[in-house]
Order: sequence, then C-alpha cells, then structure tokens
Amino acid sequence: MALKTHSDESALSEINVTPLVDVMLVLVIILLITAPLLTQSVHVKLPKTAETTANVKDQPLQLAIDEKGVISLNKQPYDSMEALEKALQSELIKNQEVGVHLYADQAVMYKKVAEVMAAVQHAGIAKIAFVTVEE
Repeated sequence: MALKTHSDESALSEINVTPLVDVMLVLVIILLITAPLLTQSVHVKLPKTAETTANVKDQPLQLAIDEKGVISLNKQPYDSMEALEKALQSELIKNQEVGVHLYADQAVMYKKVAEVMAAVQHAGIAKIAFVTVEE
C-alpha cells in the first residue's frame, strides 16, 4: 500500500521563504559588522585663526511676555503697545534687517500674544520667531 503525497500533475503553490530569510540574515550580519568600520575619521591638521566676536548689530531683538502679561523688549518693560511699536520702529531704523525672537510664557492668553505680534507687524518688522523649550 503506497501513499501518494503529490501527484505529478499538481503544481506546488507555496513559496519556500527559508532561503530568502537565510540570505537576509547574512546581509544583516554583514551590515552590522561593516557599519562601525565606515565611521572612521580622518585626522587633519586644521589651520589656526584668531578668535572673532559675534556682530551685536545682527542679533535679533528679545521680545518677552511674562506670566503677568508684562511686555519687555531686550529686558526693558513697556506699558503700552504704542510705546512698544515706537521702540520697535526705532530699532528698525537702526537696522533694516532686524528680527524679533518672541518669548511668551505658557500662562499668557493668546490674545496678548496676538496683540504683540500685530505691534511687531505694524512697526514694519517682518522677521519674527517664536522661542520654545524642548520637552
């Protein structure tokens, strides 16, 4: 009594993935071995130069709103938006490419932040950036 497992007429419908897995594992091992070898650094003697200082004129303005809603420009507090706009306009006259970094406390209402942004725009300053803390 002979058992017939596969007939000659039927085709095998499943793909044998074992050789594929073996090849992939070998490639992963080769990659893990060669990756640290590729991070070798080249030792170069760099030329020495004199120290330079940053150009203070090109530094952006520091505009801050604290948790009480007090607005300060470069650590100098301002009571009204009109006074802030005038100060920003005078800074713009000194440097046409001036930018503003806006520091707003998380407890400040968005309305206050929007008013300060509008004052910056009315002063004629186009470059404004929000400064945040990474979590």
